[in-house]
Amino acid sequence: MADHYQLNLGSLRSSITLTLHTHHAARIWQGRTAREGVHSIMGMAGYISVTNLIKQTAAQDDPYADWAIVQLEEKLMQAKAGMLELTQQLDRIRQDLPTQIDMGDNLNIHPVTLPLYIGSQLGFLAVYLLTDYDTLVRRTLLSHHTALIGRRDMEAWIDDGAHLLRSLFGQAQRYRHAGVTRDDMAANNARALAAVDKLGMPPMDILEGHRRSQFAPPIIRRGAVAVDDADALAEDAGGPSATLDEPEDEV
Repeated sequence: MADHYQLNLGSLRSSITLTLHTHHAARIWQGRTAREGVHSIMGMAGYISVTNLIKQTAAQDDPYADWAIVQLEEKLMQAKAGMLELTQQLDRIRQDLPTQIDMGDNLNIHPVTLPLYIGSQLGFLAVYLLTDYDTLVRRTLLSHHTALIGRRDMEAWIDDGAHLLRSLFGQAQRYRHAGVTRDDMAANNARALAAVDKLGMPPMDILEGHRRSQFAPPIIRRGAVAVDDADALAEDAGGPSATLDEPEDEV
């Protein structure tokens, strides 16, 4: 007879940190709090909080959350392509550097290192985009310092890269919790009618569950318990938030 053992396994955990070298990237991380005459700007922490919520809601069979994940994934891919295009433009300009000159990386002598507490893949993808922006800013500042580009071009590159991230955060900020399930939508009950009135009707392929993001979580039906090592590895979204002082940009 085979012996049966009770296996009480906890969640998987890993320690993940982010290092930033420019105050431009640090400001994107921080965002801006509202004050008199100045509106707030969502930062990375706010974006991560929203995407954690969307993932949790999508796991509860909310089609609007699934729709939001699809839209954010598309926005992330567009932003990644835009950041790559900016980087490639800068690469072409750096080809004007004389071959006799060897130019290394301009790294901050006192970079800031932040702990990451992220519970969604969309959060990690945004952090990867922020690291690309940090690198773009460093290389743009160095190109201006070495007279490969003028100040106007330098500012345009930095602003264009920041816009890609701000636009992504803006998309996340527009998310509204629907509080419905696909069963509610199929029954056309009061919750479903209120959600449609407020948010419109999701695309039919998303509503029926045929189209989901590659990063959508498994759906947990009522009364069922899903065990997913990939989700168990996610960092606790309730971890402490990180604040930072702006590091100096050095070339």
